[in-house]
Amino acid sequence: MKYCLKTIYANSSGRSKEAVKGVVLSVVAKMIYVLSSFLTVPLMIDYVNATRYGIWLTLSSIIGWVTLFDLGLGNGFRNRFAEAKAEGNIELARCYLSTTYFSVSFIVIIIYIFICLCSVFIDWSMVINVEPAYNEELGEIFIVLSAFFCMTMVANLVSTMLMADQKTGFASMIQGGGQLLSLISVWILTRISEGSLTNLALYYAGMPCLLTIVVTLFVYSSDKYKNIAPHFRYIKMGLIRDILGIGVQFFIIYLCMIFIFQIINIIISREIGPEAVTEYNIAYKYFALLNTINIIVLTPFWSAFTDAYKRNDYSWMKRTIKALEFIWVGNSATGLLMCILAPYVYLLWVGANVEVSQELSLCVCVYVIILNLGNLYMYLINGIGTVRIQLIIYLSFAFVSWPLMTVACRLWGVAGVVVIPTIVMLFQAVFGKIQLRKLLDKTAKGIWLR
Repeated sequence: MKYCLKTIYANSSGRSKEAVKGVVLSVVAKMIYVLSSFLTVPLMIDYVNATRYGIWLTLSSIIGWVTLFDLGLGNGFRNRFAEAKAEGNIELARCYLSTTYFSVSFIVIIIYIFICLCSVFIDWSMVINVEPAYNEELGEIFIVLSAFFCMTMVANLVSTMLMADQKTGFASMIQGGGQLLSLISVWILTRISEGSLTNLALYYAGMPCLLTIVVTLFVYSSDKYKNIAPHFRYIKMGLIRDILGIGVQFFIIYLCMIFIFQIINIIISREIGPEAVTEYNIAYKYFALLNTINIIVLTPFWSAFTDAYKRNDYSWMKRTIKALEFIWVGNSATGLLMCILAPYVYLLWVGANVEVSQELSLCVCVYVIILNLGNLYMYLINGIGTVRIQLIIYLSFAFVSWPLMTVACRLWGVAGVVVIPTIVMLFQAVFGKIQLRKLLDKTAKGIWLR
């Protein structure tokens, strides 16, 4: 990996240097995030027990869907902002930023009002297969978590702006700091109160949201970014269509990804029970370390590829892809070693509270390895902005993923659910590699160029 990063770094344009600086700072941030996240799991299980923790995970997955309903404005803005900066048009970049803040804020208000109205009629015992006694408490948690998720949608635009400006390391520090505050909050809760999902919602979700708001105020008052700070007079409604041009495609892609990846917890809870959700998430969180490393490396190159493609720097992009593929091979080898060590790590990590089968560990390991390969090509293609192939792949699988995963779960248990998203990401990897080759060889035509 060190050799690959040095290879990427050797570029006179400075683009590679910014990317590698982002990787280095992101490593520190992700170490904080991962360590805090790992320490939080046993604390939360001890605080609310394994069953209620499974309920928490399932409910969080459902509410997490709210963040996708910005209609793709966040990702659309990221590409347009990076393009404006590459052209040196700071005023246009500021207009994109101000317009995105306004648009997302408007959407968030509508969404939260809708959530509050609908929450009265939701029967949680039916949705996630729990006892009716949980209904009132889960209704309260749904409202609280939704409020924080909605506020975070707006606050997180500062991270999107930093990533678009190729300052991914600083954006990662916000996430890492938020997870650290969540860890501290849960630790305090275990000392001062009895197990309560409502308290968990208030402090675990509330503290990162508060941190992001504070960071937002600090960033836009700094000398570096005060000239692009969002302002009402820079809101240009005509730019919404420009942002949504690619943003709507991102929105449809992520909406489809809900039905492929984010319904796993719900299917497991409904077919087996909340305890099985905890088992799956322990295994996934362990192997997600591989995905975390992969995302650390890939994230800076999304906006870097936007800049490079805009400048027709094809040779740099080809060298970068080869280096990133080599890093993926090393990452995958690490995953196989993690699979062998998994039983010992689980015992050390969560003790005897949760048992995770070796079969599930192997399936999740393979899933994450393929996920990393698919993400490699997806991130770079997203930076270029030609996402139509992705849209077709995810849209095709979205219609059949729920019934297929349900059948797989009934046949092979928790491990069976992972098979379907693994197949989806394998398709993404294969077609992503073909599309990138066509784009960089300038042979892409028709749908490959859209």
